[in-house]
Amino acid sequence: MYAVIETGGKQQRVHQGAEIFVEKLDVNEGDTVTIDKVLLVGGKETRVGNPYVKNASVEAKVVKHGKQKKITVFKFKAKKNYRRKQGHRQPYTKLEIVNINA
Repeated sequence: MYAVIETGGKQQRVHQGAEIFVEKLDVNEGDTVTIDKVLLVGGKETRVGNPYVKNASVEAKVVKHGKQKKITVFKFKAKKNYRRKQGHRQPYTKLEIVNINA
């Protein structure tokens, strides 16, 4: 069984036992999170929500929090002596999918 969930403004396809990276959530490591924004549940029978599937949820365990690899943002305008260099590290939460309730 699999599901398509929405978290942090993004959609992800998950299945039981999968480990996913999502936008940082305000929970502690080791806690269990219930995601109610389930867009689709698939398996023997596929259920599509409008926009969300009723009475469906995904339970996930918080594995860890962290920051992604650093990216460099460089702005440049030719012939204007304009250069700006900036770095960014996006925070994330790593989740392990425990159960899909459909």
